[in-house]
Amino acid sequence: MNLTVDTEGFLVNRDDWSEEAARELARADGMEVSDEIMRYIVEARKMYDANGVVPPIRKFAKAMDVSTKDLYDTFQKGPMKLICKWGGLPKPTGCV
Repeated sequence: MNLTVDTEGFLVNRDDWSEEAARELARADGMEVSDEIMRYIVEARKMYDANGVVPPIRKFAKAMDVSTKDLYDTFQKGPMKLICKWGGLPKPTGCV
């Protein structure tokens, strides 16, 4: 799969996203996409489509009925950044 990404590894063209693209982007970061992670990615994409913005982590955690700690335990660091990166979404606001 040949994906065009920016210097930080985010998809340049959101339309190139697929579940396989998410798995490839995660592998490039040294991680695997579990069913749980894919569920987070798909829900974040739905929220982005509905609202035009990436949800803040607290709002996202509440919508997913998990704690922010649960998200950090799953992703180890920067959960929303990775969810967005692997989900073909823009980098979250405030994410440096």
